[in-house]
Amino acid sequence: MSYRPCVGIMLLNAQGMVFVGRRKSKRSADQIDAEHEWQMPQGGIDDGETPYRAALRELREETGVRSVSFLAETSDWLSYDLPGDLTKKTWKGRFKGQTQKWFALRFTGMETEINIASPDGHKPEFDDWRWERMERLPELIVPFKRQVYETVCARFATFASA
Repeated sequence: MSYRPCVGIMLLNAQGMVFVGRRKSKRSADQIDAEHEWQMPQGGIDDGETPYRAALRELREETGVRSVSFLAETSDWLSYDLPGDLTKKTWKGRFKGQTQKWFALRFTGMETEINIASPDGHKPEFDDWRWERMERLPELIVPFKRQVYETVCARFATFASA
């Protein structure tokens, strides 16, 4: 079993705060408790798509955001394994986890551009959102993704200041 290729997006505002969305409730399927429902946008890479194009598309599809400037990307891919009981339920059991290329992007638009209710005509993934301090991100994510979040925060820490 292999890893699903994916991208993650750290969207930072002018004050260095990071966008996090609260996943629409799938607690029963994903075994996610209320403390760990918050995450940064992420998603799969389509066939023939570059990771950066996938990041821009996923950001649009999950938040409606188009107004961004590129800050950085991770030089390597960061991976996590799904807990054993989720492996069979997620992605039809084809992947043991995800391997992700992460991008730091600066939000350059107005907050009215953020639309999680019907982002770019896609099914909503989040039911709430907020700007959060970067150092808090690892405690908000599900435990099996925490190491990836710690690494992403360390690599992009320089962007936390305005």
